[in-house]
Order: sequence, then structure tokens, then C-alpha cells
Amino acid sequence: MEMTTQTPTDHRLAERFSREIEGEVLFDRASRGRYSTDASIYQIEPVGVVIPKTQADVEVAVQVARDAGVSLLPRGGGTSQSGQTVGRSLVLDFTKHLNRVIETDTAARTCLVEPGIVLDTLNRQLEPTGLWFPVDVSTSSRATIGGMTANNSCGTRSIRYGIMRDNVQAIDALLADGRKLRFGEDVSANDALVRDLLALGVREAAHIATAFPDVTRRVGGYLIDALVPPAPGSNARTNLATLLCGSEGTLAISQKIRLKLSPRPKNKALGICHFATFRKAMEAPQHIVELGPVAVEVVDRTLIELARDIAMFRPVMETYVRGKPDALLLVEFAEEDQAENLRRLDRLAELMDDLGHPNAVVRVTDAAGQRAVWDVRAAGLNIMMSMRSEGKPVSFIEDCAVPLEHLADYTERLTAVFEKHGTQGTWYAHASVGCLHVRPVLNLKLEKDAATMRAIAEEAFAMVKEYKGSHSGEHGDGLVRSEFHELMYGRRTVEIFEEVKDRFDPTGLLNPGKIVRAPRMNDRTLFRYKPDYAVSTIPTALDWSAWTGGAGGLQGAIEMCNNNGECRKVQGGVMCPSYRVTRDERDVTRGRANTLRLGISGQLDGGLASDDLADAMRLCVSCKACRRECPTGVDMARLKIEVQAARNEKHGLSLGEKLVAWLPHYAGYAARVAPLMNLRNWFPGAAKLAERVTGLSARRKLPAWRGKLFRLDAPIGPQNGRPVALFADTFNTYFEPQNLWDACDVLVRLGYRVELLGGGAGRPVCCGRTFLSAGLVDQAKAEAERFLAAVRPLIARGVPIVGLEPSCVLTTRDEHQAMRLGTDVETLATSTFLFEEFLVREMKAGHITGPIAKSSGGRVLLHGHCHQKAFGVMGSVGEALSLIDGLHVETVETSCCGMAGAFGYGADTYETSIAMGELSLLPAVRKAAQTTIIAADGFSCRHQIRDGSGRHVRHVASVLAEAMRSSPTA
Repeated sequence: MEMTTQTPTDHRLAERFSREIEGEVLFDRASRGRYSTDASIYQIEPVGVVIPKTQADVEVAVQVARDAGVSLLPRGGGTSQSGQTVGRSLVLDFTKHLNRVIETDTAARTCLVEPGIVLDTLNRQLEPTGLWFPVDVSTSSRATIGGMTANNSCGTRSIRYGIMRDNVQAIDALLADGRKLRFGEDVSANDALVRDLLALGVREAAHIATAFPDVTRRVGGYLIDALVPPAPGSNARTNLATLLCGSEGTLAISQKIRLKLSPRPKNKALGICHFATFRKAMEAPQHIVELGPVAVEVVDRTLIELARDIAMFRPVMETYVRGKPDALLLVEFAEEDQAENLRRLDRLAELMDDLGHPNAVVRVTDAAGQRAVWDVRAAGLNIMMSMRSEGKPVSFIEDCAVPLEHLADYTERLTAVFEKHGTQGTWYAHASVGCLHVRPVLNLKLEKDAATMRAIAEEAFAMVKEYKGSHSGEHGDGLVRSEFHELMYGRRTVEIFEEVKDRFDPTGLLNPGKIVRAPRMNDRTLFRYKPDYAVSTIPTALDWSAWTGGAGGLQGAIEMCNNNGECRKVQGGVMCPSYRVTRDERDVTRGRANTLRLGISGQLDGGLASDDLADAMRLCVSCKACRRECPTGVDMARLKIEVQAARNEKHGLSLGEKLVAWLPHYAGYAARVAPLMNLRNWFPGAAKLAERVTGLSARRKLPAWRGKLFRLDAPIGPQNGRPVALFADTFNTYFEPQNLWDACDVLVRLGYRVELLGGGAGRPVCCGRTFLSAGLVDQAKAEAERFLAAVRPLIARGVPIVGLEPSCVLTTRDEHQAMRLGTDVETLATSTFLFEEFLVREMKAGHITGPIAKSSGGRVLLHGHCHQKAFGVMGSVGEALSLIDGLHVETVETSCCGMAGAFGYGADTYETSIAMGELSLLPAVRKAAQTTIIAADGFSCRHQIRDGSGRHVRHVASVLAEAMRSSPTA
């Protein structure tokens, strides 16, 4: 399966753009491949990609495209589920640069923004005003206002706030002919286009009045009802900006968008209604909406059970879900008076009793609990897509909306349609307005399932029409629903749509094939998985058998990415740190996954060893955040190991990579000549010379070798103490041995007898982490086997293994499980603990009782290692520090520190490393008082903080040890 080869015209086009715009011009195969998909089932390679830096660049793009006869496709976050943002066009990506809030008018409750601004970013900037933009879509962390406007997005709370058409006041747009025109209530009637549109509204008013279903969730086609003159005596005014809402970039390109804002709710209360059957859940919303909620969202049994299997959501499900319901309704009240919200919760409980569901409401009145529940709902799509089967829930009828009185019958009948076709659907979303997201499980790599998709669509849409509902209720038309407008609205309505399109864009310059004159939705040549899509046999270094597909399951692991773009968030969590710095699609988890998919399916030259893949992986810091935060579980850190292994086979390793990989083997020798090894940091010119040879940045001091190493020749501590084996990792042993001595001190003071894992003779045991970072899986496996040999007798005696370095300890729970090492690795994973994890375990078992030390008002600023966050063990660090009475601990909300093993030392990655640290970590450290203790468990993290701030940083073991030594009688 080959991607399209560029033509001489494409090359000339790229050259002209490079001359005439300030922004970026991406016409290479890999970039075009990454922009060929969105969150839909489609893949169409664009002509090229332009990332405009200024609005002038956008205007040049329109001129150049018109001259070349190439169509244009404006794009935001690329999260469209209907194929709106893919096409054989020139893509304009607004997200990197054209993303400002231009002005905010608090008194008028409006703001003016550029189209590339992300919804969450906008609302964070609005927070001091007490206002927010309330079209709260579940993809708010990456959905852009331009994209939401083009989609006529709706959101969870549309029952209270309306949808985009209700909240967009005006749009400054660029037309296909290069003219600029402001669309709003105050448009100039002197413009010929405006006169034509208003005349069309007058001419077709009678037809338009009966053309569409009377439901709030109707976004299909063009909003031509906005052209109809207001009724005589009405205060309403014609707003032509409404016509551009939902137009999917086919009529004009938005340059500035004026939004209406709403007061931010101060109080909320959430009721979680439990139902024994899905039908009963669907009968209830028509009654619940009478209580005046701002949201009523359904979550079905499939989503509930999948969420329970995802580590980051499991605690929420255990806390708020009772038993095994068939469905939940999340009902939110957000009145100004919290007492009123609580009264409405009481009425909700009474209503449920009246409907035959006694004691079915779980109340959530604290803000943190509400956020946790809504986070699960917001991730509903991605949670469903976490299925590892070949079949996936497919989006094509999920936007249908029907009147609430028909909701139960509609869902029941549609379920029967699924069963007739041998599949099932998953249900969630907006029960408040009868717009449920339902995705039948299909494998669109198969012709029969593609045909089944069309058959289900035709039956579903006929049913929706029968109920006087809408076939397109939220996520737009795109390629998947546009062809059905004639079925739903009739030929005359579609002719009016075509007339509108032709008046705006007579040459078809803007995003052709959407809304009007669309291809068939099941044309497999447009699919992501085309008829000739195949993955050849690829030998893999790691075990991927938990997934489906070719290359031993590697294919399935890569294809777990559904392109929904959760990884594009720029605040909260860790994922994806390199994207947060560069804002390049290449550097986000989604972009890397797409590059991998193209590579293994022959759409890029070189397969896993290709230069394109190496380029995409270059800034991946293997933070493992995607392992936890990607709801579909795309593990890019593990996938990167496969890419590096393939590259090694073809190209070998650089000297710098070898120095890092083989560190555990030569560290003992280097330590013997520590002063000589450390000269590189201090001798003038040595660092620059070494950079030329090794590729390690001269701007970064390397960790200082210590001549006096950590060594434990015999167990220490009370003879009758509970035994513990200390895993002395390479980094702490040779560079920061005091941390290991401090850990021993704490354990011995607490009554434990400490022995060294592997004994004191010979080279210390190693997890193999450094080899994995270079893709040397065989060598890493040898280290892991050596580690296992040392651990087996301890496990047999019931002795726990305790280590200090997160990346080393947590390798036992991750990569060791994928190295085909046998069943022993499972026992190893449950017997090996981070230092703080062990202390907390012992506290819960009653073996340690606090406080173990006292502090007179001391403060700790704590930074978590990425792997601690990825494995959900940061809580134990805080609990361990709570053993010091009077110590105040503040955890910095950070992404990756930026050092990430050897990443921060690379001459070619140094700048990115520092930029990652500057996102939040280093500024927070600089603001901390000099008396505040800076703590971080990660060896790399400590060095990044030291290099970037000059502050001394301690391992938590050292914090505890120092506190115990200063208050031994606590």
C-alpha cells in the first residue's frame, strides 16, 4: 500500500509557499501521512500542509491555492469524527500560532479569538473574569474554537447553554476569492454575496419552515434557516455568522470569531442514577429534564466495565458506582444557590422512587468528586475504543437525535438492528436532548463489515426520520453523513445547500466533498484501512501477543490509536511533554502512532527502521504517560523500543548511545578513576571536544562519578528485624550513594534488617533500563535474567525488594513483562517496591506507626517522576512524607522534567529538554523559598532541577533520614 507520490506541481507549490509565508511548509511524505487522518474512519492524503504564523499567511495560502487550482482544508485539532478534516487538499493547521484571545469585553460578556485557540485554554484565560465559554465538548482539552464553530459543536450542557450557533456572535472570514467579510448581525447589505443570501432566505422561507425536524440537536447541512427573515414584531435579528456555524470550512475561512460568554457556575451538585436495564434508563430523561438540570448524560454497561479495567478510572468507578448497573444517568444541577441544587437532588431521588428505582441515586456534592466523575464521562469515546479486538466501535450513526418521548423505543429498536447484523452497540452521552452516541462494533478492514455499516446506517436513518429526529446531531456531516441529506431533508433542500455553497465558493476551493456533492460514505478507497491495507511479517524484539493483528500483535498495539487527540492537551497530567513544547503533530503520541501505522503498512519507506519514524521518535522521552493517560492505552515508550531495535539492526548505535547503554558494565571501572572521568566537566574545552565525539551537550555537566561507592557486604540492622533486600541501582550506586545509605538508615531505624540484592561481590544487579533506552533488547533481557536469578531465592523466603530509582523499579512491572522471561516476572513485579511504596505497605500492615520524625513547620516541594505518575504510585510518596509530623508537602503539577534519562544530555535535544523543564517545574522551584526542601525521586529529575535552578534536590529517602536523625525520639 503506497502513499501518493508528489508531482512536480506539488513541489512548485511547496517552493512558492516557502518563499511567500512566514509559517511552516510540510510537503514531505510523513507529514502528509500524519495529516491524512482525523478521528474518523477515513484517510485521504493531503497535497501538503501549511502551518500559518500570521493571518497574512492564510491570505497568501488562499491566493496560492486559487492560482494553482488546489483546494484548501482549514483544520484545528483534527479530532473530527466524521471525516471533515481530511481531503485531497492543502491543509491549513491553525493550532500552533493562530491561537490568541484578541480581546475580552467583560461588561458585554463577549470575547474575540483566533480560530486555533483550544477551548480549555480559552476558559483558563477567562477564569479571572468569572465568565466561561459554555459549549463544553468532551474534547475540550484539544478542540479549537475554529473547529467547534465549523462543526456547530454542542457539548454536555447544551440543554442550558445551547450549541455553537447560539453562542457565536460574529465571524471575520476570508472568502474563496480572497475578500474579507464580517458575518454577524451588522453585515453590510452593500455586499453582493450578502444581498444574494438574504434574498435566498426570503425566497425559500416557506420551504425552509418545513424542511427540518423540530429538535435542538440538528446540525446537518447548512443552517439556511438563519437566512429566513425574522417574524414581524420579533426582536430577533438575522445573524449571518450562524450560516458559517456547521459549514465545515466549505464556505469561508474563519480568521476571528466573536463569542458570547456566560457566568461561570459557582455551585454544582451531581446525582448518579442507577438502572437495572438500559430501557428504564432511556425512559427516565423525559421526566428528569423537568427538574431543570444542566446535564443528563447516559453511560452504559459496556463503558462502565471498560472504565473499571482502566487504572486511572478504576478508583472513580469503585467509589461512585453501586453494584453492576446496566446504565447510569449523570444528572447535574448548577443553580446559583447550592441549597437549591441540593433540593433538586432530593427531588431527583423522589422522582427515581416514583419511577420504580428506589435508593438509586448516588449524590456527589464535592467539586473534586464531580470532576472525577465527569472525567470518566468525557473520556467515554476513548474508553470504548480501548477494546483490543479487531472490531472497534465505529462512528457513523452516533449523532442521531430523537425526541425524548421516543428515546427508549428508538434505542431498543436500534439494538435489534445491531443484533440482526450480528453486532452490538455501545451507548453514552446526551440523554438530555435525545442525542446518544452509539457505535456498533465492526471491523472495517473487512468488505462485509463495510457493507454492514451502510446497511445499519440506512435502517437507522429511516428510523430517525420516522421519529422526526435528526441524523446529524452534534459531530457534523463530513464524509460519513453528507450523502444522506437528501434522504433526510429531500432533494429541494439539498439544492438550496448547493446553491449556498456555489454562491460562496463557485470554484470549489474550500474543503470539497463535505455537506454537498459528497462521495458514498462506505467508499473503502477513502478508509483508513483501504482494501489493500496489510502489514507484512515483522520480527519484534518484545512480546505483543496481548494485542491482535500482524507482527505478533504489534499491529494491534499501534492501531489502538483512534486519533481522538487526548495527547494534544497542554495542561494537566504528563502526556505529551514534547508536544507541549513544539506543538508539532509529529511530536504528539497520535502523530507518532500514525507514523508507525504508515511505516508497518508500507506507506512509508523503510518500515520500522525508516528515517521518518526515527524523526518522529526523536523527541519522545519515554515518559510512559501515554501508557496511563491515553484512554486507549497506546504505549509509545514501549513502541519506541521496537523502532530503536529495528534502527540498530540497520544502522547500529552512535558512540553516545553506546556510552549510555553500557553504563552499568563499565561504571565500576570508571568509578576507580573518578577524578579523571570528572575532568570533562571542569577542564576548559573538554566538554566541547567531547560533544563532537559523543553527541552529549557541552552545555550540560555530566553526573559526577564518586570514588566512594555504596557497598553492603553483609546485612545490617537488628538480627530479628523484618528482612528487606535493597536494590542498589547503577545511578545511585555510582553517582549518589548517599541516597542508598539514607534509605538503609531509615529502614534500620524502623527495625528492618537490610541486605543488598545480589550481594556485595561483583557487578551490581541491573534492571536493563539503559539497554532498553537504546533498543538493545537482547542485552536488556540478559540483565533482567541476571536480576531474576538474584531475586528468586529472596522471593522464596518472602523477602520484599525495595529500590529507589523509579525507572529501574518500575521496569519490573512493564518491559520485563514483555521480554518473554517466563512466569517469574509476574511474581517479581508484585515483590518489588519503590521505597515509599514499601513504607506505605508496611504502615497499612501495622509494622510502621507514625510519626517517625518531627518537623517544626518544614516545607517540601515535591516533583514526581514520570514513571511514578504513569503507574499511579505518586500517592505513596506523599503518604510516606506524612510520617514526618508537621511537614507540609506541596506537589508541583508538572509534565516531564525534560531530562528523561539521557535525553537532556543530547546536543540535539538539550534545548527541548530545558523547554520542558520551563513549562512549570523550574519556575515553581525558583519561586520556592530557600528554606523549602526540593524533593524528587528520579535521578534525572534531580539533575534537571539542579541544572535549571541551582537548587539542591533530595531523594525522599534522604528527606526522611535527615528528619529522623534530627528528631530520633519522635
